[in-house]
Amino acid sequence: MSATSDAGLRRAVSPLELFFDLAFVFALRQLAEHLHAELSWRGAAETAVMLVAVLSTWVLTSFDATFLDITRPRTQGLVLAVMGLGLFMNAQIPHAFAARPWAFTVPLVAILLLTGATAALTTSVAVLRSHYHRVLVWAAVSIPLWLAGAAADPGSRLVWWAGAAAVDLAGTWLRHPLPGRVFPSRHFVFDAEHMVERIRLFLILQLGETVLTIGSAISDAPVDVPTTAAAFGVFVALVCLWATYFLGGEKIVTRQIAITADPMRSIHRAVNGLYGTLTGLVIGAVGSELVIGHATGPGNAQVGLLLCGGPILYLVAQAWWYYVTTGRAWVARLLACGACAAVGVAARWLPPLVSVLILDVVLVVLVVVLTRVHRQVVEALDAGGGDRRRG
Repeated sequence: MSATSDAGLRRAVSPLELFFDLAFVFALRQLAEHLHAELSWRGAAETAVMLVAVLSTWVLTSFDATFLDITRPRTQGLVLAVMGLGLFMNAQIPHAFAARPWAFTVPLVAILLLTGATAALTTSVAVLRSHYHRVLVWAAVSIPLWLAGAAADPGSRLVWWAGAAAVDLAGTWLRHPLPGRVFPSRHFVFDAEHMVERIRLFLILQLGETVLTIGSAISDAPVDVPTTAAAFGVFVALVCLWATYFLGGEKIVTRQIAITADPMRSIHRAVNGLYGTLTGLVIGAVGSELVIGHATGPGNAQVGLLLCGGPILYLVAQAWWYYVTTGRAWVARLLACGACAAVGVAARWLPPLVSVLILDVVLVVLVVVLTRVHRQVVEALDAGGGDRRRG
């Protein structure tokens, strides 16, 4: 079965899809600013709820663009409509839990309905129609919770929206099943390479937005030796996070997708992993801002949690994907997470500048190790060492 009549055609990622991504890259900065302004466990929960909403709409639209063919005018219209709605929704992130809940919720609900209904009504593939009918059923459960949260007072809004986000996240993670009805991914043929490239480019854009966030913090900070050293330290940490995937790790992804009997399952897992990697980038960006702004200040647990918690989430999400799909290249990442956790604990007593420099040592060692590990895994996959039964 096929998502399109010419499913064997490999389509390049279109300029429209990259244009669309910019509205959602903007959301990462908005989420980081919200967390920075509300540095508390409640603020973290609010940020997580909105991140799920933002990323779920990106996921739904990106799969629609792939399944329905981005070269078709109807699909292009859908992408542009979601982009406009998403831009408005993401602009309201700093105000969603304050005075503008409806300005955040209405575009979100419109996107959930538009993406599901368009695919259900326009696709000619029976399995996709059935899938998007289930997507709409899941949306019918989460949408009332989003609306109830918008109508509720600010104190209880988080409870309603956390429930809605949990439904949307579970739907994405489980591929929107209903009793006796699941998505038959193993025999589903679609442009898998297109979605791999979509995820790759989206991650690059999100890393780029993190660079801009750090750059803004550098601009606002005084120009002195400690601050400059701290800025260099957080930049090195970000480069290392980039390198853990783009120095050989992405080759493993493309090779694994090419040999697996269920590429849809592997891509779905990669999309699920984005929730962890983007959460890690948001947390890490806020931690970096705090380090740059208070390089020689006293150590505290908050800085350690944010500075090291971001890389930990980022690496755990990567490790999970490599473990469940290839069974390789995950141990070093988890060991590095343990070392990052130790740095985070020590940060309570160390100046932020010292903490970020120690974190750099951990991440640089990880990159050196992973460069060798990635090369070995790629060689094994190219030699036929990959298990074609893996998904």
